[in-house]
Amino acid sequence: MSNAVKIYSFPLSGHAHRVELFASIAGIAHEVINVKLAEGEHKQPAYLAINPAGQVPAIVDGEVTLSDSNAILVYLARKYAPGYLSQDPVQEAEVQKFLTLAAGEIAFGPAAARLINVFNAPLDADFAKATAEKALSMLENHMVGREFLVGNKPSIADIAIYSYTAHAPEGDVSLTPYPNVRRLLSNIESLEGFKPMTVTKVGLAA
Repeated sequence: MSNAVKIYSFPLSGHAHRVELFASIAGIAHEVINVKLAEGEHKQPAYLAINPAGQVPAIVDGEVTLSDSNAILVYLARKYAPGYLSQDPVQEAEVQKFLTLAAGEIAFGPAAARLINVFNAPLDADFAKATAEKALSMLENHMVGREFLVGNKPSIADIAIYSYTAHAPEGDVSLTPYPNVRRLLSNIESLEGFKPMTVTKVGLAA
């Protein structure tokens, strides 16, 4: 798959999963290369040449190298799957709003709560759970009368919020109080090409 987009990933990373998920749903030819985080591969010169931050995900698409999961989603949508990023200025702004939510309250809420449980991260569990409730309540209210987040059709907004929202229970954040959020997750899971994220609790070497 010489013409495929190379996705540098890690099975338990929600940030990496959202890139894999989008490539799969959008039918973008791609190759997943799992980076051995436990062995410190992400801190070795070969990988740092791809992503100087030493994090997953990163992609290599021909001469283009990109990191940051949301930036990658925008790039892939613009180049390969424009239907997932509206050209309408209002809807495009709405998509950006949810990318910000994914990088903000979702990252510091359900994602952080999961990091504490899965990776023993030294974070504030109470703050993470309170932030998760704020983000989930926002999504719950937004989803009244909707099937997807923007324009009532799938977009990179849905992909960006999916992984850590769906795996919130791994951080002891229940989705039971949020039926509209659960419906959104189910709608995303029903899309052709959907691929789940690994559910495993493991520790990483320091």
